[in-house]
Amino acid sequence: MGVTNMGVAMAVILIVEDEAQVRVLSESYLQEQGHRTLSAATPGEALAVLDVNDTIDILFTDIELQGDLEAGFNLAQKAIGRRPELRVLYTSCHAITDGMKAMFVEGAAFLPKPYTIDQLQAVLAVDFGIKPHPAAMPPPGADGQALPGL
Repeated sequence: MGVTNMGVAMAVILIVEDEAQVRVLSESYLQEQGHRTLSAATPGEALAVLDVNDTIDILFTDIELQGDLEAGFNLAQKAIGRRPELRVLYTSCHAITDGMKAMFVEGAAFLPKPYTIDQLQAVLAVDFGIKPHPAAMPPPGADGQALPGL
């Protein structure tokens, strides 16, 4: 995991989301929580980022990217092939079937859209043991209301 100047372990999270507004809001929230973020709009961009950055802890990817209903699954498989220690958090506005769950990489978590910032932080804390920086201030929407586009 990445480490802040205060020595508190923070995650480096690669956000892969083809909807710019959702990507920017997710980045903003995670940065406010003390995490370092990188982002990509396509699987190709994400793999390029992974190839040049060995500090990424979590791949946070939408399952459907650019109209491809399996793009996030395929990306995660390729990413794990390159970086076996990488953890994966999937998100989608579509219902997840048992067949889709079978496509999850081992140890992956899922966060359904729309999600609140509290739900995102809860998944990071429970599934990956990653908590916000103790000094992080709650951003807008921390009251449990879904942010637009999330």
